Amino acid sequence: MARAASRHIVVLGSRRKARLEAIVRRASAPQALVLRARIVLLAYTGWPNSQIARELGCAVNTVRTWRRRFARGGMPALRDLPRSGRPEVYGPDVRLAIAAAATSVPPEGVSAWTHALIAGHLAGTGISVSQAGRILADLDLRPHKVQGWLNRRDDEQFWAQAAAVCDIYLRPPPGTVVICIDEKTGIQAKYRKYPERPARRGRLARREFEYVRNGTVSVIAALQVATGQVITEPITRNNSVTFISFLHRLDQCIAPHLNIHLVMDNGSSHTSRATRAWIAAHPRISVTCTPKHASWLDMAELWFSVLTRVLLRRGEFTSRADLTAKITDFTIRYNRTARPWKWAYDARADHAAYLARHHAPDGEPASAQTLPQAA
Repeated sequence: MARAASRHIVVLGSRRKARLEAIVRRASAPQALVLRARIVLLAYTGWPNSQIARELGCAVNTVRTWRRRFARGGMPALRDLPRSGRPEVYGPDVRLAIAAAATSVPPEGVSAWTHALIAGHLAGTGISVSQAGRILADLDLRPHKVQGWLNRRDDEQFWAQAAAVCDIYLRPPPGTVVICIDEKTGIQAKYRKYPERPARRGRLARREFEYVRNGTVSVIAALQVATGQVITEPITRNNSVTFISFLHRLDQCIAPHLNIHLVMDNGSSHTSRATRAWIAAHPRISVTCTPKHASWLDMAELWFSVLTRVLLRRGEFTSRADLTAKITDFTIRYNRTARPWKWAYDARADHAAYLARHHAPDGEPASAQTLPQAA
């Protein structure tokens, strides 16, 4: 009879397994904790201790220790045990007071708690600023940081519009050119007063703080989904006249036997009465607008991200004409090696997963609700 891999059997539920995998993926996680999480995950798959040790490059006794501790104590057992040392100077009462302060409304006149403010607030305890910071770090409390979020209700119209955009990308109609359009306004033409010092071994590139402003430039871009190529054009005003003029040039450049499907946001120049009338007068052009708070569904946004990272963020531009010329040159070079974006997001699947996590008010699983399929 074959011997079991270990007498300490590791059993993981879906939540515990997801937490361990998150620890392994997290770049900021302590490496010792990552090693322990990987040991537990491999043990869960049925690997013997010796094979786990060879795979992770550690001792077999290390694998036995953390396998045994997890089997007996679960997730808390992966943490280091308290070590001997001098007694705590600041006991649970002080730690509780720090936690209460960090999670309360800050004093009048300031917008967030700092280590110094908390230490001053608890001056009677004699705690120092650095010690308050260490206790906050141990409690995983960071009152000086904030994470943004969007309070968007589960709107059927939002999911339907998002699904319509994804359908165009994932299942484009035959005989149709799909084009994403967007504008980037207020691009600053600026350059540093003193030249940048290049990087060298052991030292980063250095930039002088002061710069000279030379005005701003706005551009409109149209990205063809099938090829990934982009057309850009500088604009002086972002209004209906400019947008219709751009659409007219697109209409002339595309073969007349092909239909044109535009994906764009709900900007005023895109949805004005004049724009709607012009599109209605050109039956081969159809439009799908991204829903509110979802401009990221427009692939032109992806290209503007590339433009910003590669050219604009550290570029030096002596004038508006110089900035415009460099954007044009960048676009030409980009199109020489352009490839279509590999779109993987599907709003229908995302909505189905959302409904599976939440249940309808009447107690029935909401996953039974589905979006109407596109024709």
